[in-house]
Amino acid sequence: MRLRFLGAAHTVTGSSYLLETNNHKILIDCGMFQGSRRIREMNYEEFQYNPAEIDCLLLTHAHVDHCGLIPKLCREGFRGPVYATKSTTELAMIMLPDSAHIQESDAELRNRKGQRSGAAPIKPLYTMEDASRALKYFSVVPYDAELDVTDNVRAVFRDAGHIMGSAIIEVYVTENDKTTKIVFSGDIGQPDQPIIKDPSIIKGADFVLMESTYGGRLHQIYDKEEALAEIINDTMDKGGNLIIPSFAVGRTQTLLYYFYKLWKAGRIDDVPIVVDSPLAIAATRIFLKNMQDFDDEAISLLNKNGTVPQMPQLKICETAAESKALNSSEGSAIILSASGMADAGRILHHLKHNLWRPESTILFVGYQAEGSLGRRLVDGMKRVRVMGEEIAVRANVMMLDGFSAHADERQLLDWLGHITEPKPAKVFIVHGESTAQTNLKDMIQKEYGLEAYIPYRGDSAELIGRACTIEESTIPTVSVEKDIEGELKSFDEDYRIMRRKLIQLVVKRPELLDTIVRTLDKGFKYVKKLFSAYNIQ
Repeated sequence: MRLRFLGAAHTVTGSSYLLETNNHKILIDCGMFQGSRRIREMNYEEFQYNPAEIDCLLLTHAHVDHCGLIPKLCREGFRGPVYATKSTTELAMIMLPDSAHIQESDAELRNRKGQRSGAAPIKPLYTMEDASRALKYFSVVPYDAELDVTDNVRAVFRDAGHIMGSAIIEVYVTENDKTTKIVFSGDIGQPDQPIIKDPSIIKGADFVLMESTYGGRLHQIYDKEEALAEIINDTMDKGGNLIIPSFAVGRTQTLLYYFYKLWKAGRIDDVPIVVDSPLAIAATRIFLKNMQDFDDEAISLLNKNGTVPQMPQLKICETAAESKALNSSEGSAIILSASGMADAGRILHHLKHNLWRPESTILFVGYQAEGSLGRRLVDGMKRVRVMGEEIAVRANVMMLDGFSAHADERQLLDWLGHITEPKPAKVFIVHGESTAQTNLKDMIQKEYGLEAYIPYRGDSAELIGRACTIEESTIPTVSVEKDIEGELKSFDEDYRIMRRKLIQLVVKRPELLDTIVRTLDKGFKYVKKLFSAYNIQ
């Protein structure tokens, strides 16, 4: 059999893997690429296979970096079942139409701007109609039940503890009287997080595809409730707003759980709490319909109350008009809004109106991918462009890392350490930035002595029993290094043109020489400050 790595290779997003047996082609995840412009452009490339030839798709969970290209897949010929858990299926029913709405809106905006410059119109990546059609192919699979995928492939979905409905997928392939077990980790959650159960223990595997989002990093160990209460109370005392870019599925519900506990214990006042994300509102309703996926602590809380706990100060913003009104209202509030990486959606309006206010706080509670606005803010940028306008960053920008739905490096290693009957012949490290992947690979080899490989997009592995042969990709690599290289080449060309023009200017107006030199000197000093701030030698 052959396993092809088509996404989340040397990057965090775009998860997708193609498993080819003698008679069948099975896709595991079909995710959207997110982050910098160059990475997002990969969504518009042709698939590296014929979608009509794919027998079925196994979906780990409903985040768009794992499911966001399914409508495009169906539009281009896929007609097989999409196997997913009940909660994942229901979440996809809101996630994919929401993503389609964003694609249509972005295309409309770009076409309006392009019209003025005479640019050719572009089509959205996919439409609401495409998303609606794709949802008809979803087929529910219970946790821990064996699924006959094809005549020689079986699969079992185990709880990944990442978001509701998330799964680790065990795939068993039988060829030539030999059965090979491949484990697709999906995204592995932290143990002991609210609402969601802990990740399932996997007893053995021949090969493991393992996420590495937090490779090389450990989550901070601290009292998250105390830290959250302190930030809320400090911001309210200053008269500002607490703006939280929050992932609509998982993170918003976890924060509401914490807010309820803090309010019930009297550790925060009756401060208005606003959920300003139609997607998060719909996701919360789906959460409350699927309590079978809750952990014991959450079920105990619900049983104790006899119903879903209510906070009288909680406000739901259903319409865009209600959302905009928040930015002209007096008083302070906690506002949770999507997207979690601050790249799109209503959160941009709240950042535009609060980033420049010293009394406000912008709180990030999840992973921020390279190239995202959230990453730039967390990295300390003092001026950012939001909705076409340059905004000075005077608000207090904070990050509470422990709220992540991803396991950290130690938790990833502990999860892998349980896979012993048998131990993996090889671990493929996916879904991470290059540094995170390298760090995790080194630790896997050091602690367990296992073979580990970091695939590039387009790499493939020929698997026979427990033997593995790697064939390297011919697809051009997209990475941060290549991004900066491209930008510097462009800058180099601009510099040569500018240098020629500056010489011409000084010849005509020699009195401007001092002004030009001072201006250039300021630019170099700014770059040097950046190097110093990030300890770049």
